[in-house]
Amino acid sequence: MRIEARGLRVSLKGREVLRGLDLAAEPGRLTAIIGRNGAGKTTLIKVLAGLVAPRAGAALLDGADIGTWQREPLARALAYLPQERLVHWALTVRAVVALGRLPYRPFGAGESEADRAAIDAALAAMDAAHLADRPVPELSGGERARVLVARALAQEPRVLLADEPAAGLDPAHQLTLFHHLAALAAAGRTVVVALHDLSLAARFCHTIALVHEGRTLAAGAPPEVLSAEHLASAYGITARYQSIEGVPVVLPLDVLP
Repeated sequence: MRIEARGLRVSLKGREVLRGLDLAAEPGRLTAIIGRNGAGKTTLIKVLAGLVAPRAGAALLDGADIGTWQREPLARALAYLPQERLVHWALTVRAVVALGRLPYRPFGAGESEADRAAIDAALAAMDAAHLADRPVPELSGGERARVLVARALAQEPRVLLADEPAAGLDPAHQLTLFHHLAALAAAGRTVVVALHDLSLAARFCHTIALVHEGRTLAAGAPPEVLSAEHLASAYGITARYQSIEGVPVVLPLDVLP
């Protein structure tokens, strides 16, 4: 299922955040949205999720404007993982992850066998099965982040939009998460992540969109987008894209004067 932005223009609190931005994310590919703070990454993710309406342009899911989708089909097709790690009730970890199955259950119905399998698989994927009976407010920030990723995975969406999913995770869980996201993409799903970690984008993502001042400055394969020229223009830094034992990394060197 393809998700696309065409000529998006969005203004928030009197400031134009997106200025004619274009983006296309394809099934079977892990797509990263990168850019400095305030570039418009979070706003773009929210527009693609149907949570913010553009002033002009459109967000399209499977060729149809996201605003025309009915709630139930949209909830089954698309999952959104926000940057904020908020849980407002003292639910257990398993109960929070089970919320991802609500689009599949008639009102008042209990968990089906498929629900239980999806919940257990999501908990296992995020190394959170041992936390299942813990109240979420008692968890560390990194543990809570893994639980909320698991909730999105339990939804089994065809499109996953995640805003800074690796934030707050230790290196081992960052790698576990991105191996799983890459596996979802390999299974034919569309996965879009907003990221600050350029090395994670270089290593795991098939396509990178570099957003600068509300527009797409560059989009394509990691070596093309993560060039010294693009990183200088977007971030104001000198940086080097290189490979260490076959693993691509981006090394920021200094801030440009």
